[in-house]
Amino acid sequence: MPLFDKLIGQIVKRGRLEITYHDGRRSVVGVPEEGYPDVAMSFADAKVPRQIMLDPRLGTAEAYMDGRLRVERGDIMQLVQLIRANQAWDRGGKMHRPTVFRRVKSKLSFVTNSFNRATSAKRNVAHHYDIGNDFYRLMLDREHMQYSCAYWPHDGFTLEQAQEAKLAHIAAKLALSPGQQVLDIGCGWGGMAIYLARHAGAEVLGITLSEEQLALAREKALAAGVADRVSFELIDYRELAERGERFDRIVSVGMFEHVGRPQFESFFRACANLLADNGVMLLHTIGRMGKPGSTDAFTNKYIFPGGYIPALSETLAASEKVRLIATDIETLRLHYAKTLREWYARCMAHRDEIVTMLDERFFRMWTFYLAGATAAFESGSMCNYQIQYTRSRHALPLTRDYVADAERALTAG
Repeated sequence: MPLFDKLIGQIVKRGRLEITYHDGRRSVVGVPEEGYPDVAMSFADAKVPRQIMLDPRLGTAEAYMDGRLRVERGDIMQLVQLIRANQAWDRGGKMHRPTVFRRVKSKLSFVTNSFNRATSAKRNVAHHYDIGNDFYRLMLDREHMQYSCAYWPHDGFTLEQAQEAKLAHIAAKLALSPGQQVLDIGCGWGGMAIYLARHAGAEVLGITLSEEQLALAREKALAAGVADRVSFELIDYRELAERGERFDRIVSVGMFEHVGRPQFESFFRACANLLADNGVMLLHTIGRMGKPGSTDAFTNKYIFPGGYIPALSETLAASEKVRLIATDIETLRLHYAKTLREWYARCMAHRDEIVTMLDERFFRMWTFYLAGATAAFESGSMCNYQIQYTRSRHALPLTRDYVADAERALTAG
């Protein structure tokens, strides 16, 4: 298909991509260059290139999931990396005004994301997190099962060490004292809550909307010997706020991405009501380094229905309306890329087990998701933000030296 050759040739200039069409015709675009993959792919039928041109991300994903797009040299990670690295966000050049199509698409995205209310939030969470604990055990770090960006302060860290470092990094920013009441919104399998109870002497309530996560979190707290200081509930943060409880500290890691843009103010209003007057909150979220955007069709359909990756401007604008003070903001630029590559490697190492557990199409979908996410953090506009909030300007020391001091103490052992 000459049109597809022309379009892909306009994108892939660095690195090499070889394409074999269903009728045997071969095409090569790009030139070999160090740091850029050399990949070959083939199409099983004439519909694949048209499908990709209509919606590049969803079309490529579904063709790959169905086995109609095959990677003959390299793998799906290298294919996605090659495409994305040739369009690196950092090298975006001149900023153009959005086309009419992009403006309409953005508005439609807002509409499709506007229904992530309490009634649908549990269903959306279950779509992703109730795949099964046995699957996530194969991919995540063994002890904490952290399904969020790890922290890599040193080269040579294992995934387990990097996730432990992330917990210490966040705990240090919370400025904890023994006996304080902590709320963990979106607690996952309980790793953060258990860590804070063990290492900071906190009493923690973790909340989730995933029944699979809830059951395992309770088991892990019992096994860790902290069940007297850690509890978990299956409850929405909005419902919890209505109970009138207050917490000395609030932490939320990897959950804000699921809130949905129209619910940002509701989220921060609930947090402001849940946080004690002298309290501290730490929000860890995937974010956009540029302006607000939209959720692509593949992610919304297959991975995180109802979710949305926020720009920093949107996040701060929503929190400002409830008078939460952003006392510290850190941008983690490449930490999630390193984390995702570790998850991808573990999925590839356990390919046969995952296919037996969930089937070949799921494995292809999941590895495409991990590959796309990795490319977004390495070459796209994605990053992670850690935003520390307080309700009072007097809640924390005047300088942030306490963070480094606490982090050293937590990691000394």
